[in-house]
Amino acid sequence: MRIHSSLPLFAALFAAAAPGLNAQTVGHYPVGAEGIKAASLPPPGFYLRDYNFGYFANDFPIGGPPDFSLDAYINAPRLIWMSDWKILGATYGADLIVPFGWQQVKVGPSSAHSVFRDFGLGDIQIEPLLLAWHGKQWNAAFGYAWWAPSGNYDVRNPASIGKGFWSQMFTFGGTYYFDAEKTWAASILNRYEFNQPNADLNTRPGQIYSVEWGFSKSLTKTVEVGLIGYYQQQTTDDTGANANSLHQHVVGVGPEITAVCTKLGVITSLRYARELESAYRPKGNLLTLTLTKRF
Repeated sequence: MRIHSSLPLFAALFAAAAPGLNAQTVGHYPVGAEGIKAASLPPPGFYLRDYNFGYFANDFPIGGPPDFSLDAYINAPRLIWMSDWKILGATYGADLIVPFGWQQVKVGPSSAHSVFRDFGLGDIQIEPLLLAWHGKQWNAAFGYAWWAPSGNYDVRNPASIGKGFWSQMFTFGGTYYFDAEKTWAASILNRYEFNQPNADLNTRPGQIYSVEWGFSKSLTKTVEVGLIGYYQQQTTDDTGANANSLHQHVVGVGPEITAVCTKLGVITSLRYARELESAYRPKGNLLTLTLTKRF
């Protein structure tokens, strides 16, 4: 069982629009939050899924300062409800995520660097519409979500946990099983964000497209391994008084392993992604641990 997500985890993770950093404001969704079977939603019931993210970067290859580092840890508990109601042949559900995090950004040489930090509540995400279709050898999912600017935001602090603006996002994807036993699977999950203006910056961030994919193999009934990847691209210009026409993007890939503890009824997933390319945002490493429990 996998659960797709639209997490508001790295609220200001990429040090956007900060003094001394020639970067852009990226959207709310932290690409790489999901991996294998990302588009497969669970059967009816209540679920708690806890996301733990570590992100580490010391490279800002295009558009950033030469001396830069970013360290972040985000914890995002997610409450999911899947009903037995049917809409267009799909099971209806909804979810809520309330993230907390710590972030640190260093800029400049070690002898005279500037350090920015933030810790606290992030931007809360509400997903009032989840639709899940289940076929014989396939699954599909659709979602609509928005983020509220509930997290702390300071235009002078590139490590701010909050973003300072509202966002909406549409999600659609599918998982296909290559064999009747469902031991081999491929998945793809697409997301598109529409950002609202940031009043403090007098700028409206551009729209963002994200795609996450995964190939997996079940080794046993409780252990699954796979390869995951992601791509995120800004598709439209920022607008407003302080806007520019630079479009950020990032590409990442890495392994994932998932195990089920049947005694506790907990699903554990560990995923690592190395970012291979980026522009106008950091390039680093993402480590994700997720724990899922049905109630």
